[in-house]
Amino acid sequence: MGSHPHGWWIIVHIVLFVFWLGGDLGVFYSSRYVIDPALTPGARATALHIMSGLDLAPKVCLVLFLPSGVTLMALDPHGATLFGVALFPWWIVGGTWIFAAGWLTLTVIQHRTHGRFRAVLWTDLGIRYAVVFALTACGVYTVAVDEPFGVTTEPRWLGAKILLYAASIAAGLGIRMTLRPFGPAFGALMTTGSTDEVERAIRRSVDGCLPYVWTIWGSVLAAAALGVLKPGANL
Repeated sequence: MGSHPHGWWIIVHIVLFVFWLGGDLGVFYSSRYVIDPALTPGARATALHIMSGLDLAPKVCLVLFLPSGVTLMALDPHGATLFGVALFPWWIVGGTWIFAAGWLTLTVIQHRTHGRFRAVLWTDLGIRYAVVFALTACGVYTVAVDEPFGVTTEPRWLGAKILLYAASIAAGLGIRMTLRPFGPAFGALMTTGSTDEVERAIRRSVDGCLPYVWTIWGSVLAAAALGVLKPGANL
């Protein structure tokens, strides 16, 4: 059985990458129809429904990247320790999956209710900020320190990958903030029809997300490249 579990978890990680990036591309393509003033409000509402449905896959993949990545590191830890203790015992891996299951539940509820439950919204946001902070600290440490966590295989590529994952989560938070005016503006489109002011608000909020979208795409692609090539690693 040797390396089989590790290989299967690599496949899971790759599948998450594919659905994350593929779903994001679908969301972007659908958004072009949502902001098109030449279409009827009904057609644009249908495009928005499609866009929202597609957007769930990247959100799920973003959350599951964390426990799947921890599982991969646990299966091939290269002697990683913290204060003389193995860094990835089974209870850390299991605890990460339990944490991710809770986070994923909040993410799905938040997605399906569009933020109507404030407690869910703020808990989910708090988790994301905490994860970004923790991953950034871990990534910087891994990149900056010789033999981080006692690992002698030059894992700076992994530290960079962790930082890119943190950047993608942070970019998602940027998208949320930028899209705040979208809901009221699109609601006005559905109730009172198209006006120059409504169209500007819709386009500004959607197009304002593009720098964050490009950050996510670049981060996910670069993280995948690092995971495959492992530049500088002494394996």
